[in-house]
Amino acid sequence: MENITFICRCSDLTLQDIRDLINKGYNTFDELKRISRVGMGPCQGRTCLPLVLRELSIATGKPISELCPGTFRPPIKSIKLGAIADHTLEEGGEVNHV
Repeated sequence: MENITFICRCSDLTLQDIRDLINKGYNTFDELKRISRVGMGPCQGRTCLPLVLRELSIATGKPISELCPGTFRPPIKSIKLGAIADHTLEEGGEVNHV
């Protein structure tokens, strides 16, 4: 059986996939995210972000502290629609059911 190390379990990306993309010239987390969807799964990068930044650090020679962790847009945590409706009702607003 082949030894495969998964970096992003949400998008089924392996360490070799990430290294291949870096070797093709994708040198930022945002570039890797746009081409491969790394960090865009249900975990929103909580698992893969540090691993990808480590690989970028090795490839570019820059310390991880100097690398941009990418752009994240809210919500980065899943929110049930019922929680939003409940909050609206607590604030005195109305929830229209269609």
